[in-house]
Amino acid sequence: MKAEIIAVGSELLTPDRLDTNSLFLTEELNKLGIEVLRKTVVGDERDLLAEAFRDALNRVPVVIASGGLGPTEDDLTRETVAELLGRRLLRDEAVVRAIEARFRRLKRDMPAVNLRQAMVPEGAEVLENPRGTAPGLWIEDKDRMVALLPGPPRELKPLFVEQVLPRLQRRVSGVKMFHRELRVTGLGESHVEERIRPIYTRYANVHTTILAAPGEIQIHLRTWTEDATQAGTILDEIVRSFELALGDRIFAHSGVPLEEVVAELLATNRATIATAESCTGGLLAERLTRIPGSSNYFLGGVVCYSNERKTAWAEVPPEMISAKGAVSAEVAVALAEGVRRSLGSTFGVGITGIAGPGGGSEEKPVGTVHIALASATGTRERLVHLPGDREAIRFYATQIALDMVRVHYLYDGKPQPRRVNSGD
Repeated sequence: MKAEIIAVGSELLTPDRLDTNSLFLTEELNKLGIEVLRKTVVGDERDLLAEAFRDALNRVPVVIASGGLGPTEDDLTRETVAELLGRRLLRDEAVVRAIEARFRRLKRDMPAVNLRQAMVPEGAEVLENPRGTAPGLWIEDKDRMVALLPGPPRELKPLFVEQVLPRLQRRVSGVKMFHRELRVTGLGESHVEERIRPIYTRYANVHTTILAAPGEIQIHLRTWTEDATQAGTILDEIVRSFELALGDRIFAHSGVPLEEVVAELLATNRATIATAESCTGGLLAERLTRIPGSSNYFLGGVVCYSNERKTAWAEVPPEMISAKGAVSAEVAVALAEGVRRSLGSTFGVGITGIAGPGGGSEEKPVGTVHIALASATGTRERLVHLPGDREAIRFYATQIALDMVRVHYLYDGKPQPRRVNSGD
């Protein structure tokens, strides 16, 4: 079964409001085995709304819409759908009573305009909404199903789960969506595509999506079938081939971020970590402490922007800074080893670089970053030239630092293969 989602509201066509409902609805529909073919955002204009609903109903049997059910003149979803399906709008007294009761509970007078929300297309089922004044509506028309839901996510989500989901479950076929996700770091989107394209193009019934995200590439595999065993076999086969093609660049087989992967490694190995950051300004420490229970492995960190703080807080010799410069391999190593020694941690991480937009030179342009990881087995240092603006450079630098910890456990001090620079 296939579906489309229509998000209604002129505010969604401005930079001030983001449509998050469609993400939730897509996930829930996919779980049922319903494939979402299209999402449309349309403003509060009757002709455009009618066109969006008409086109969707001509393509798919299921249409889920959010928004446009409020009490004001620009809330046109009910009227538009009723007219499109040739149905009268009738006042539902049960809905009137529910709206009046809600205003009484809130100790407020009910504006007469709220009675518009009690107008229901003939033959529609009212979906009670105890979290707001706009009820949802379920309409069946021949072999087509339309769910009209209120726009606020706190109302839409429970309404969908409690009332729309059971109705759809009774109508879906045995076809389900089966999914695998891989997350990759240290390779650009084009490099990932180059390595895995000869693999995924051999599987006509599996849809492969490669998505670029800050500091990582996400690979999604999806197939729709009634045969769960066959789906699992095929997807696992593709994943194994991807593992051979991408090697240690795969850091997760699910949607977890790299900091969570590293947190799990540190906790499992009863290891601790400390950070000394310059250009990243504490971002690495912040990412490490996003995870609940981070006090078990994160001992502390320092943000040492000035040369004096590098010496005072991470024991970097001032003569080293004078001779090599604050942005250098030697200083990154000294930061990592100094903070590890000072806090007594398993790992110490040192980061120093030029995040921009100013401060670069011909010898050390913006994006030049040195990252060091110190441990009992020695200290590794990487020089990277990172693309993007200040925030991107800072994030990429912390991603590489986290990945250095992850890779340490993959190889446990043994030689590591050469990798493409993160700026590819």
